[in-house]
Amino acid sequence: MKQCSKERLAAFDAACRRRGLRLTPQRLEIFRTLAAATDHPTAEQLHERLQRKMPTLSLDTVYRTLATLTQHELVNKVDTVESQAHFEVQEDSHHHLICHQCREISDFAWPLIDDFQLPEEVKSWGEVNRKSVTVYGICRKCRGKR
Repeated sequence: MKQCSKERLAAFDAACRRRGLRLTPQRLEIFRTLAAATDHPTAEQLHERLQRKMPTLSLDTVYRTLATLTQHELVNKVDTVESQAHFEVQEDSHHHLICHQCREISDFAWPLIDDFQLPEEVKSWGEVNRKSVTVYGICRKCRGKR
């Protein structure tokens, strides 16, 4: 797990203020833990990681906080085909590789897609905020086990 920098926490604080969100201790710790994650944890995994630091934090609070932070575009929900949502704090534009077997999610950059112009019918649809590609397959580790 990496460290969440003071600059990132200050930016999160400022972003919450701009959106009219109170910076509660729960929101701060959930964000800090998610920003320090090198994987793409589920709400349950985040809750488990936070239990030592905040033993009274409920799983419901983690779910509600993630929903609020996602709604305000402060964290991203990683779309997968499984029922449990995964989350991340996005630093830069990137896409995801998901292994069908171990369910590991990896990030990758694809500037060609990021810079690609959308078709006219999409442009006339409205405003696009983000482009995201999710690629599914079998990772090298799982393929080696076959």
